Amino acid sequence: MSSAVAESEPLLTPDLLARLERLELVSRKVFRGNIKGERRSRRKGQSVEFADFRNYVPGDDLRLIDWNLYARLDQLFLKLFQEEEDLHFYALVDCSGSMEFGKPSKLRVAKQLAAALGYIGLCRADRVCVSALGPPGRSAPVLRGRSNLWRMLQYLESVDGGHNVTLHDGVKDFSIRHSGSGICVLITDMMDKTGYESALRMLVGRRMDVFVMHVLSPEELDPPLRGDRRLIDIEDGDQTEITINSFVLERYRETVHAFIDGVKSFCSRRSIAYIPVATETPVDVVVTNYLRKRGVVR
Repeated sequence: MSSAVAESEPLLTPDLLARLERLELVSRKVFRGNIKGERRSRRKGQSVEFADFRNYVPGDDLRLIDWNLYARLDQLFLKLFQEEEDLHFYALVDCSGSMEFGKPSKLRVAKQLAAALGYIGLCRADRVCVSALGPPGRSAPVLRGRSNLWRMLQYLESVDGGHNVTLHDGVKDFSIRHSGSGICVLITDMMDKTGYESALRMLVGRRMDVFVMHVLSPEELDPPLRGDRRLIDIEDGDQTEITINSFVLERYRETVHAFIDGVKSFCSRRSIAYIPVATETPVDVVVTNYLRKRGVVR
């Protein structure tokens, strides 16, 4: 399949949509939702599903006392029910110039991943916001319910690359516009000359459950280049001339792997889940298999 055809196809196929409906986003933290939803909470509340008993305390609602148990034990117990709550889910898509590289492009894969995870959240009545880290001021809608799938896909299809906003500025703009806590998945290639550290610290500081999906293309891991080349930075236009031979390629691979290991280490020290994603891997395999093993969905 040619890259042009792949880029023009829908972000989510009908078959993948059907498979996504059976999944659920997983949070490693407990968040207090704004309104009730379909997600089972670890907190006890009021619903039709019984959860547990606890001793009666003066001031408790008398309607929740189990009078049958009182008749048998001569003690007052309250019935507790499982509370259902909504969850905030945020998918942040890096739209910098470097994300346009590859076949399919890293940006295309990032949008597919955001769409897939967002749809899982919509199916579970979570509050979903899929946002591009592009020009400051571009607002993304907060959606709820699977009927809003078309709005989310319409927004993502309108997202283009080449917006060379730093990760720090993109996350800062997002944080100003969205104050809720919840699951936050940052989908990026981490290629920012100003660094990625401050952006991740900002998300962790908001007590988000943060996941980083590090998207890279095969050409970046093992460039198919030889001979005299002029390399041009796609984001700031910096140029350098270089002769590429086996020694240079080996040093390049070592540098790339050191960079990846550095990102992994930084994330691990801050309880950020790090998930590498290769653009040649089909999105349905990444979401329904790989992310399930990593605990992002179940």
